[in-house]
Amino acid sequence: MRVNVALDAMGGDTGPDVAILGALAAVRACDDLHVILIGPEERLKARLAELAQGDTAAQAQVSVYPASEVVTMEDMPVDAIRKKKDATVVVGFDLVKKGQADAMVSAGNSGAIMAAAVKKLGRLPGIARPGIASFFPTARNRPVMIMDIGANVDCRAQHLYQFAVMATCYVRRVLHKEHPRVGLLSIGAETGKGNALVKETFPLLQASPLNFAGNVEGRDVYRGDVDVVVCDGFIGNILLKASEGLGEAALQMIRGEILKSWRARFGYLLMRGALAAFKKQVDYAEYGGAPLLGINGTGIVCHGASSAAALCRACIVAADMARHDINATIVGLLGEYRVEPESAAP
Repeated sequence: MRVNVALDAMGGDTGPDVAILGALAAVRACDDLHVILIGPEERLKARLAELAQGDTAAQAQVSVYPASEVVTMEDMPVDAIRKKKDATVVVGFDLVKKGQADAMVSAGNSGAIMAAAVKKLGRLPGIARPGIASFFPTARNRPVMIMDIGANVDCRAQHLYQFAVMATCYVRRVLHKEHPRVGLLSIGAETGKGNALVKETFPLLQASPLNFAGNVEGRDVYRGDVDVVVCDGFIGNILLKASEGLGEAALQMIRGEILKSWRARFGYLLMRGALAAFKKQVDYAEYGGAPLLGINGTGIVCHGASSAAALCRACIVAADMARHDINATIVGLLGEYRVEPESAAP
């Protein structure tokens, strides 16, 4: 069965050519995938024909759907999707709503992506706050999922509980791990550590059927001892950006040290393969963007500077999410794992 993925060709920092190349790479990798580029119709069609370089089979698996407006990074998300009704991100989720696309991928304004998704598709039954989840690399060579990484800067305990359920479901279906270990991000591993939100969420997770491992500290995220880490979007986004910055800085510092002496250059020749593998492991492109969990549909948020490889991977991940019907599993697990403490938010 063919899967149709809408791709915002104008979102992000890299321009439409990168989106077109990512779409072509995705359909070449998946025979049953069709990518719908959203943006200025004539411009995209002309560039698609040029960049396909005579590959008519791949070009036939990519189409263009017109949209005349773009939500910029400077726009206020809610205002932008209300005023710019023909924005690429709004049009893309409208295609999902109408059943003309099975999923939507964008590297644009993440707040606008979430706002457009909720406005067009709504929330899953029982979900108060959809969130953005992301895989992080670990020392055990298996990723850990962090949720939320920026959609909800102010949360209540019940929201974090729902994040844990949704992320658990995603890891079970995508990574095939039956009982993912869930950690609660805090300033100490001991019970009772953390702010008011963490202290209220801890007993809620502890009383649930989830495989709760207790509090985890920031340094524990990369050890791989847990499969899911939950936190509010304010903390999660700081963790995400700090991790990206550290990875880039580490590679730059290594390059600087290599250039200091001939011994270091010789050592680099011996370690070149290992360093390339490390770079690949910490590259956000390998994880195919961050899934929007809790919306009544399928959406992927990509890094603003996503390369063609990253957008290709995101389209493939979006198609896999649609095939696996992650949302049906989330609704089922939420009903199975529901815990309603007196202190929970309505």
